[in-house]
Amino acid sequence: MSNAPSDAEERRAIEPVICYPTETLPQPDMALYASFRDGLELVDTAIAPPREAAAIKVPSGHFLRIHSVEGPQVGDLNLFNAQNLAERFYSGKTRALHGTHITTGDRMWSTFPYLRPMATVTDDTLNWYGMDQYGGSVHDVIGTRCDPYTGNVLSDTQYHHCCHSNLTRALADAAGLSMNAAENLVHDVLNVFMCTGFTRDTGQYFMKASPVSPGDYLELFAEIDLLAVLSACPGGDCSSEHSSDAAACYPLKMEVLKPASTEGWQSPPINGYDRSHGR
Repeated sequence: MSNAPSDAEERRAIEPVICYPTETLPQPDMALYASFRDGLELVDTAIAPPREAAAIKVPSGHFLRIHSVEGPQVGDLNLFNAQNLAERFYSGKTRALHGTHITTGDRMWSTFPYLRPMATVTDDTLNWYGMDQYGGSVHDVIGTRCDPYTGNVLSDTQYHHCCHSNLTRALADAAGLSMNAAENLVHDVLNVFMCTGFTRDTGQYFMKASPVSPGDYLELFAEIDLLAVLSACPGGDCSSEHSSDAAACYPLKMEVLKPASTEGWQSPPINGYDRSHGR
């Protein structure tokens, strides 16, 4: 441990500055999205079984609802442009713009060079939770996804039903890809229903029992044509562990709902930055 300088406390007392002020970020018209719920038609459903994943296509201008149906369960969500799998969810930029956890009114942004809203959170039955005394909150964009490689490093295990593996298999099946090609596209996730944060003393990523219960759902509005891939995490409600068969696990349901009209809404164009001038 290095010796603290004489002005250590003065340095610590410097006030932080928000990296990405969002006052000029285009805001979603939540009243418009709310109006689209009149006359919704259920057009497709998929079930992610316990410790497995499922994929579903969500056309632009449709809603995707992720439901807790049988018991407390968290899910790992990947989003892709259904027409171009290279454009996929960018959790790091979403975190930088909206914070460590997202809820109603926040957006899920896509990777460079596209960087545009892929989906907007239009309803969240767990938005009452807020931030708890431990710094925990729900629907995080912090965690990467449970994966077999980290498990092998930490405990010399060969576990094949962690979320990374589940997402890879489901994407390969849905997109007609080899396992190797699909694995290269699987990305950091939105941890749906997961309650997480960082410890105050060591800054370590923690999880705790999710407050989710059957009947809760997270609703997203598809801003572009989406391929959604969801894994029902092997940790169940993530109250104790993940990447094992020990936790009680339950399925998650995805519903695609079509509005009667989306008048007044337009799919966002890809980012307008001219990268040819930066080369």
